[in-house]
Amino acid sequence: MKKKIAVVLTLLMSMALLAGCGQSNEPSEEEEPPEEVYPISINGIEVRVGETTVQTLLDGGYKVTVSEMDSNNHITEYEIDPEEQLEAMSYYSGASVWITDSTFAHISMATTIPAKMGDAVIARLEFYMGGEPEEWGIVSLNGVPVNEINQDKGHEMFPDFSIYDYYMVKYGKDYNYSFNFSQQNDLLNHFSVEKEYDVDWNGDGQ
Repeated sequence: MKKKIAVVLTLLMSMALLAGCGQSNEPSEEEEPPEEVYPISINGIEVRVGETTVQTLLDGGYKVTVSEMDSNNHITEYEIDPEEQLEAMSYYSGASVWITDSTFAHISMATTIPAKMGDAVIARLEFYMGGEPEEWGIVSLNGVPVNEINQDKGHEMFPDFSIYDYYMVKYGKDYNYSFNFSQQNDLLNHFSVEKEYDVDWNGDGQ
């Protein structure tokens, strides 16, 4: 009887050891935290690329326009129709939004499901600051007016960006940032924020 009990105990211990060996000793990989999205403010309207819809700009009183050139090199500019139905999983570019008479941004939009153009998500913004720097304060980046961001301030705000003369860049997993500084006044005068989408490309905005 004692021999039978010893055999049973030995079998139980062997099973426990096998079960333990089947479990990985390596710690489970934690999910990478989402990339930080640096918000842009246009006259108090917050825009988060990859999250904010085109309708947000339209509701703020800004016109989103598309320009077309005919065979005679005549350019016609028209406003987008926010009710126009867009296909799913598509990327639309070629539109612009004027911030002031001299400052504008190129805008791209993306859809993951069939949606109206107004409900498409802003996928990219590329700003061109024009006129006097005093006017640039209407646009803020991560809470700081653009006309207060020189190279030193940019390095302080975004220490993980790659730094070059008059240029900063970051290519992340989902987001890309590109900053250009004026050689005349050292201020940020051209920058873009973009979220990458795995969608079909449609370059003409149609």
